Amino acid sequence: MAQFDIDALKERLQTEASQSEARQRAVFNSMTEGLLLLDHRSRVSWANEAFLKLFEIDGDIRGQTILEILRRHELEELLENVNAGALGRESQLHLNGPDERWLNVNAAVLHDSHGLPRGTILVFHDLTRIKQLERTREEFVANVSHELRTPLSLIRGYVETLLDGARENPELTTKFLGTIQRNAERLQFLIEDLLTISELESGRLTMSEQRLLLGSLVDKVIDDLRADASARGTTVLNEVPELLVHADPDRLQQVLGNLVGNALKYGRQGGLVKIGAEENQDEQVHVWVQDDGPGIPAEALSRVFERFYRVDKARSREAGGTGLGLSIVKHIVQSHGGTVWATSEPGKGATFHFTIPSHPPGPSITT
Repeated sequence: MAQFDIDALKERLQTEASQSEARQRAVFNSMTEGLLLLDHRSRVSWANEAFLKLFEIDGDIRGQTILEILRRHELEELLENVNAGALGRESQLHLNGPDERWLNVNAAVLHDSHGLPRGTILVFHDLTRIKQLERTREEFVANVSHELRTPLSLIRGYVETLLDGARENPELTTKFLGTIQRNAERLQFLIEDLLTISELESGRLTMSEQRLLLGSLVDKVIDDLRADASARGTTVLNEVPELLVHADPDRLQQVLGNLVGNALKYGRQGGLVKIGAEENQDEQVHVWVQDDGPGIPAEALSRVFERFYRVDKARSREAGGTGLGLSIVKHIVQSHGGTVWATSEPGKGATFHFTIPSHPPGPSITT
């Protein structure tokens, strides 16, 4: 009877140990951080699912060294420092490749109940999104600084020239003041666009959506840009049929104004710009603006809606603009639940497309 009780106790303890280990593994596998456990010989004893996914590992890696698995000498040095009791227990990895990634690695020695080392644990934190945001912020600050510096330098230069005596010449004074005014307006447009981007990205911009005739709004945009079209000898055709859309009229006019304005800037001198639309089956209206300019290279089509991205930097500077127009277009369209894209064949012009709802969203049905 006593022997039976001992056997039952052993079985119960083994069951509890197995259940505890299973719960522990389940917790480790639910972690978003990669986890790697090494034994006292610095060989892998276990890795969680996040670690295997992070490094795209399929096979069994138990018994291998970290150098054999990842081929990263900085991790080997980190282990040596940790096992030697050094303070440097953290390292960063930069993984190059099609999907560039940054990882932060923390390491610590594991001890048994007697305080003796029994292995090492390494935790891998994916910093890729943070690094990408930092890079975007740095690029944004650099671009804004450049866009601000150019008109400010011109304004300052012409003001100094006027103060140095050029104001005595009425002809020069008129010319210089005109340049100062144009660059002051450029600064104003840049600041307004930056504020618009900020409001759109933060969701603070309220949309006053209503049913409106798309063709009439296009006519208004064409009328506003008539002077620009006339200066370039460009014909602008409104080929939009009688379609109703559900949108904020001011913001939709801003979208069309940016797209038609770009088509005039980058289209052929004395050329043709067409605005068309059709209703899709999914209660979305597909709108497009087509020019007959030099077109856009295939590799640039996916980037034209990025902030400050310019296909032809020299020509863009000459044509003016803030470099934020297409980014604003993208955010406004997406705020309406639509999509935006561009198509082009080099030498045969470019077409910018977007979709906008034709009806207000229906009431949600709950069961």
